[in-house]
Amino acid sequence: MNANGLFVVHVASTFYLVGLIWMVQIVHYPLMKRVGSDEFARYETEHGRMITPVVAPVMVVELITGMLLAFGFGPSWLSLLASWLGLAAIVLIWGSTFFLQVPYHSVLTNGFDADAHRGLVVTNWIRTVLWTGRGVLVAFLLWRALQASTVVPLES
Repeated sequence: MNANGLFVVHVASTFYLVGLIWMVQIVHYPLMKRVGSDEFARYETEHGRMITPVVAPVMVVELITGMLLAFGFGPSWLSLLASWLGLAAIVLIWGSTFFLQVPYHSVLTNGFDADAHRGLVVTNWIRTVLWTGRGVLVAFLLWRALQASTVVPLES
């Protein structure tokens, strides 16, 4: 895959994850408190089983493409800086996921716990803000790439 293909995959994975994290933050996590206590442990277990294949492969793609881009993206210091900031955000997102959200989910697999749920919703804002910032950085890199290239108009 050439650098342009790598960049397109990175843009797509980041924008996918930005949309997904906002849906999780605004819709999915708040609705957890409405699941009945008799069903919550099973609900949380199923959530983990079902969400992992939706999120994990794309997070891995974003991480790998982000690393590759940070180690070789563009001639501009500004693009390089944006790539490194984006990679730093990915590292923070992964850290937040494994050290904050995963432990809260682990508590919730035993049944609904108001404190764990509140902690999950509050700390998930870390990922929401970081992924949104990554989306802005990637949009900036995309804009820079388009400025540097010749865009061929669609034929009518």
